Amino acid sequence: MATLVKPPTAEGQPTSEGSLQELATLRRTTTPPMRRRRSEKEPRGWVVAALRLGVVVIALVGWELGVRAGLVDPFFWSQPSSIWETGVIAFRSGDILANARFTFTSTVLGFIIGVLGGVAIGLSFWWSRAYALTAEPLVIAFEAMPKLALAPIVVLVLGLGMTSKVAMATALVIVIQILNTYSAVKAVDKDLTTLMYSLGASRWQVFVKVVVPSILPWVASSLRVAIGLALTGAIVGEYIGSNAGLGRMIQYAGSTYDIALIWVGVFTLAALSMALYLVVSWFEKRLLSNITHTR
Repeated sequence: MATLVKPPTAEGQPTSEGSLQELATLRRTTTPPMRRRRSEKEPRGWVVAALRLGVVVIALVGWELGVRAGLVDPFFWSQPSSIWETGVIAFRSGDILANARFTFTSTVLGFIIGVLGGVAIGLSFWWSRAYALTAEPLVIAFEAMPKLALAPIVVLVLGLGMTSKVAMATALVIVIQILNTYSAVKAVDKDLTTLMYSLGASRWQVFVKVVVPSILPWVASSLRVAIGLALTGAIVGEYIGSNAGLGRMIQYAGSTYDIALIWVGVFTLAALSMALYLVVSWFEKRLLSNITHTR
């Protein structure tokens, strides 16, 4: 009797019934879905904004209801309605705007001075290896030092005005920028610098054409961290001693047990930090985009 033989496979071997079933099962389990699930799609911007707003509203409503139901002590936590009334009074009197302007100005000045100074010092490490090895441990030691311990000395020397707040903001930003820029300098392509020297480029030309463009992405990616540190430095200086600022307003409200005014200062500070973060994030994206296009 003649036996039936299955058609050969790609390897030229006969295929059995079991092998065909296994192959079909394997294809069903490994075939990717034709469409992505809805849960994997990126949510729309307005949906995310609505969710964030909803969380804030639910928290405030729950807070208010908790106080009125006696579950939350208003002496220690106040309540949203009292905070709103206190905020309206402070806004109409001009205290909020004046204090926010003081904190904003000292933060921005400390941010600019710290970023530019840190980048300049970090770039200077490229010119001398001995200078870099000597200065790096000192910079790291200054970074490890708690800045809060230095704040009373800074305020005592520079006074209660804006100068001491700018100095504190600069102190927190500049060290991070120095170390970040120095890391970028050490990561510069050595083959590219060797090629430039072999083509007759001077040390200044290598610095301008290779080193500076190479560190710009590193600097741009650290701006959001720097603005947060600058705001922290300014607030710390205002807590220690100041004649204006949101930190000083919060410290004064705490000393008089005005809990509602404390929350007004905290919410104003949160709004200010969010605004600064969004502006710096936008600037960072634009800067990184321009760097990418120019390359």
